[in-house]
Amino acid sequence: MGKNKLAKFANMEEYPHVFQYPFSILQEKGFEMKGKWNELFFKNNNPIVLELGCGKGEYTVGLAKLFPEKNFIGVDIKGARMWTGAKQALEENLPNVAFLRTHIELITHFFAQGEIAEIWITFPDPQMNKVNKRMTSTRFMKLYRQIISDNGIIHLKTDSHFMYTYTRAMVKENSLPVLFDTDDLYHSGLADDILKIQTFYEQQWLARGLNIKYIKFECSERDNWIEPDIEIEKDDYRSFGRSNILNQSTENG
Repeated sequence: MGKNKLAKFANMEEYPHVFQYPFSILQEKGFEMKGKWNELFFKNNNPIVLELGCGKGEYTVGLAKLFPEKNFIGVDIKGARMWTGAKQALEENLPNVAFLRTHIELITHFFAQGEIAEIWITFPDPQMNKVNKRMTSTRFMKLYRQIISDNGIIHLKTDSHFMYTYTRAMVKENSLPVLFDTDDLYHSGLADDILKIQTFYEQQWLARGLNIKYIKFECSERDNWIEPDIEIEKDDYRSFGRSNILNQSTENG
């Protein structure tokens, strides 16, 4: 591991708004703030919003600035990326921001039923060959239902036609109420400051001329979740890998 990463990890160990819990500790002691994030950390009763797979935390920090009446928690396993947003939140003294370093599959260890009001999923890996790893699969929807409030909202923002098409099919199959849906966000006529926040990857996709897709829906309670049986054309541009695409974008620019 490089010195830069080690320095970032050392910084985050000292950050009061960053929480890092190995699974071994969760098994032994649990997480003392589960169900008590507002009481013990945020010190208010404002709604809590998660950004899952937050990367550098652009959405977590950006949303926190736009909506001081809400609390935001960025969740990711990659601490070196998370450090960017964590450092910014600390430097700007944002009281409504926290970061949690863990696998998303473990979120039910950190949050209680109904503790979360909204979930943002921004530019996730579409996992075209592994349905159980897709962050809008019924497997994950069942996890979200264990922590989200009744009719809590999920936002998906993606460059991937595959991920967008799959999510729409999952939403339709399970009769989830759709609040907004577009396959071309920046030509949709939607005037919303939230959607103007752009992640690092989003800027790259836009530079390549790719449309950004966005769907906002309610994560309603279901007795049975049905996985959609649908054939979806895969994203051919992803076959090169993200790093190659970014390099191509730079060369073409």
